[in-house]
Amino acid sequence: MTKILVIEDEEFVRANLLELLDAESFSVMGAANGLAGVQLAREYVPDLVVCDIVLPELDGYGVLSALRQNALTAAIPFIFLTAKSDRSQVRQGMSLGADDYLTKPFTHKELLEAIATRLEKRAQARAHFDKELEELRSNIAASLPHEFLTPLTVITAASEILVRHSDKLEPGEVPEIAERIHSSAERLHRLIKNFLLYTRLELAARDPAQADLLRGYGTSEASAAIADVALRAAQRAGRAADLHLELGTGIVRMEQRHLIKIAEELLDNAFKYSHVGTPVHVSCRTDDVRIVTLSVIDQGRGMTTEQIARVGAYMQFDREQHEQQGQGLGLAIVKRLTELHGGELSIESVPGQRTSVRVVLPA
Repeated sequence: MTKILVIEDEEFVRANLLELLDAESFSVMGAANGLAGVQLAREYVPDLVVCDIVLPELDGYGVLSALRQNALTAAIPFIFLTAKSDRSQVRQGMSLGADDYLTKPFTHKELLEAIATRLEKRAQARAHFDKELEELRSNIAASLPHEFLTPLTVITAASEILVRHSDKLEPGEVPEIAERIHSSAERLHRLIKNFLLYTRLELAARDPAQADLLRGYGTSEASAAIADVALRAAQRAGRAADLHLELGTGIVRMEQRHLIKIAEELLDNAFKYSHVGTPVHVSCRTDDVRIVTLSVIDQGRGMTTEQIARVGAYMQFDREQHEQQGQGLGLAIVKRLTELHGGELSIESVPGQRTSVRVVLPA
């Protein structure tokens, strides 16, 4: 049964509302002041809150603010009731996260319609969230075990050869086996680091204190860092001749480790998903005193509009048709890091022809 909390200090109004909602088969509870309302909301976690603005002990704005700061109650639909119709107060309530606003006097029909609308929107949001969560579970189940086990299997098998058969190996075979172990260990290390970083970024997206810690307050000279990352990525891919750099000057409001991470993921993707002999263009420019733009363009596999819209963690496309490594975290990390620092990520692509990824950051 849907639970509704009514916070209203006028006893007659509160009783009338509770009676009306009870007749509509809602499970109802009432509070006569703001503090009692917050306590009830935290204890019973209702599906919707109807709250007056002018209340003793804690007004409606304070109630809404308190509920939005608690993880258990932050997403509860919230409808303000008030005799005041001043636009500034409407804006104040909405800026705090209110979902609707009814001015007294209102009819029973208006109240029930407002409640039905908010509950329907919440149901739609939950359905969308459940769908995304199930898709995320499926992608994790499909990719994560494989991505961790593949390098670990190489490390285990190669090291076992060294342990058990070192006396039978030719001198030239030992460095080759050691290199396989080393490269697989590096791959596993990067997978783990990306997994941990993405987890921190997800927490930061929901917790301002964590966001401040992760954001930091450093600055970076963008061109030098990007040039270094681009050259190393091209060399790893054996494609130094395919790299084309156009780097201007620019200082970004971001710690260098985060800027390097963004550039690494974009460059690795550009080389991974394009063919040897096709160009990868990297540019960095300052449009004005406030904006630095990093662009990476390749002539590779490309992405559809639907795929671009669905870019996210553990999301890999056409894996059954294309051999690929990684958890699908790269672009998700770039997106989160960019947004964490007040920037924007955009992707334009023509399948089978080209992909252009642009990161805009505050200078």
